[in-house]
Amino acid sequence: MLTVAMTSTPTRRVGSFGLLIPATCPEVVTGGHDRRGRYDRRVIPLVLFVVGVLALVLGWLAMRRLGGRARIGRILAVTPVVGVAEARALAERGSGRYVGVAGRIDSEHEFEDERQRPLVFRHTRLETRSGSAWTAVEDIRQVAPFDLSEGVDSIAVDGDQLDEGLIVVSRESHGTAAEIPDQIPEGTPPSTPVRLRIEQLSGVDHALALGVPFLDPVQGPILRAGMGRPLILTNLERDEAMRLLAAGRRWTARTASALLAAGVGLAGLGLVWGAIDALR
Repeated sequence: MLTVAMTSTPTRRVGSFGLLIPATCPEVVTGGHDRRGRYDRRVIPLVLFVVGVLALVLGWLAMRRLGGRARIGRILAVTPVVGVAEARALAERGSGRYVGVAGRIDSEHEFEDERQRPLVFRHTRLETRSGSAWTAVEDIRQVAPFDLSEGVDSIAVDGDQLDEGLIVVSRESHGTAAEIPDQIPEGTPPSTPVRLRIEQLSGVDHALALGVPFLDPVQGPILRAGMGRPLILTNLERDEAMRLLAAGRRWTARTASALLAAGVGLAGLGLVWGAIDALR
């Protein structure tokens, strides 16, 4: 009987096998809970911050793909609009603020297009295509001095500065070099794709112009480029102008906006979380 009792009782001896449990076993040392593989809670804010920064970088790269029109859209979206009277006051005070001014286009020096419509601005570009790039072979600008008027108040707009900031629905015609050989440089293959783009402003339009009001000694209060931003003008509603700027690249614009918003949110959350943990 003594022999049977001795062989049926397990001996917990360090270093043995089978029923014997080593003293270094995690379950013994930690009281039955294996803590291996668990993440340190303090790492989470850092991960959020890094992911947020990565999203910001990707969003910035996506915005770069949109080119200068993306910057024009951002400026158009956030610039406050003031009345013509207030814009004149800003010019007289020399405040240097970049603002939007809406009003009716007025001019005493209008010119007519081929349909006898009164214009104050017309930009005509004849371009040829090589690969995916278009190159101008003829570039003609016509500008008449004009103002934006609201009631009895008016402010001039420096139309000579209008370039990438002009947001209007352009007229386009497409063809080949063979159709207009007298307007194309010699040596251009007849099959070369050609397009004619026309951007213009009518003397009867209502428009929104963005710029810095200056006080010109000759022209008086006038809107010009300034504060590192271009002169912007559109005869469209603001929402329509934004859609036109994003035309053909709407998916890229939405992706860029989502990445930038997510990046700011995640990076901010990571910083706040990390600060709270540091104060505990």
